[in-house]
Amino acid sequence: MRLSRYFLPILKENPKEAEIVSHRLMLRAGMIRQQSAGIYSWLPLGKRVLDKVNRIIREEQDRSGAIELLMPTLQSAELWQESGRYEDYGKEMLRIKDRQERPMLYGPTNEEMITDIFRSSVKSYKDLPLNLYHIQLKFRDEMRPRFGTMRSREFLMKDAYSFDLTKEGAIHAYNRMFAAYLRTFERLGLRAIPMRADTGPIGGNHSHEFIILADTGESEVFCHKDFVTFDTPPVDTDFDDVAGLQAIFDKWTSVYAATSEMHDAEAFEAIPEGERLSARGIEVGHIFYFGTKYSEPMGAKVLGPDGKEHLVHMGSYGIGPTRLVPAIIEASHDDNGIIWPASVAPFDAVVINMKAGDAACDEASLKLYQALSNAGLDMLYDDTDDRAGAKFATADLIGVPQQIIVGPRGIANGEVEIKDRKTGERQTLSVEAAVNRLTAGR
Repeated sequence: MRLSRYFLPILKENPKEAEIVSHRLMLRAGMIRQQSAGIYSWLPLGKRVLDKVNRIIREEQDRSGAIELLMPTLQSAELWQESGRYEDYGKEMLRIKDRQERPMLYGPTNEEMITDIFRSSVKSYKDLPLNLYHIQLKFRDEMRPRFGTMRSREFLMKDAYSFDLTKEGAIHAYNRMFAAYLRTFERLGLRAIPMRADTGPIGGNHSHEFIILADTGESEVFCHKDFVTFDTPPVDTDFDDVAGLQAIFDKWTSVYAATSEMHDAEAFEAIPEGERLSARGIEVGHIFYFGTKYSEPMGAKVLGPDGKEHLVHMGSYGIGPTRLVPAIIEASHDDNGIIWPASVAPFDAVVINMKAGDAACDEASLKLYQALSNAGLDMLYDDTDDRAGAKFATADLIGVPQQIIVGPRGIANGEVEIKDRKTGERQTLSVEAAVNRLTAGR
């Protein structure tokens, strides 16, 4: 992508409305634009990051055995009345009526709808276990939306729902998602700590929030320092191995970790002082097992091996991609801008032409851009006539991991400079060597 043809509305000044680093940088880098309170458009740069986050989430959901579908944003109030949650959910639910005066709602979550889909289609235990997920917009009318897309009213959610014949099967489904979430956050460049949590309006009796530590976190969290040394489940994790997944769960819940709502001060104080960690945290995922909370009132049953009907045991599992993007920024930035993990960077590298219009610089820049693009890298080419300082500032602000600097003096010697955005390290290489270095392993 040539920067001269790209839509990148960068702001030079810090927006007054931005209270935290991620909100400020997302606005400055031209990733998002606020349309109304808690509602944002995702501009091209932000959409590229969001798509990469979603891709990783999908890959790990698919790896765990979950199956993707897509449910509508608008839901019939009848389903929620059937489950008993229509009145209980509160003012966060946006209630509307269609032209026939039928009560509808903009879905804040999808337990009722997925239960209705299940009960109309699955009749036998032979079709279990089953886990269905989608990535879809949700709406919760927050009283005080804040921090940009960190806590917005309209947001993107990956929500998965498991169905099992027994509680034991449901716990295995829970452990599948537990391991999948650990892998997902690791691939996004985050160290997420699973913490015992309140189930809130979703309901149920088994729940963990996945928390990343950040100074701008919304609540205080408490945990053991050993979490930073735990190994993430590997790529070849067997998601059908009941004992193996239980061992992963047991390991990651073997030491103390809890949100403020579930905090046990006495248990925390029992940890040696040098091993206690109290900090602010950002929730990036939440998983629940809630048994027959929805299947019972909505009649979601299957015929078991004994020939009798059984209520299915269910769980739900959420990750907010539009929340994850600012969370990644909170965890990875400096005074100059965003430092993206390579897995979600909007572009893998940017070619910075220091003297657009100079024949040698133009030729070398285009050669690098095309060679790296052909090798499969997502490339940005800064072919604008901005000053060098502005070009460097833009590259740092938007956080592209590798910067390839093409200037008249270097090209005269057949060389370019590569700058690593994260470390700031610079290396001078020939054009061919630069291509080989950046494409190594592809």
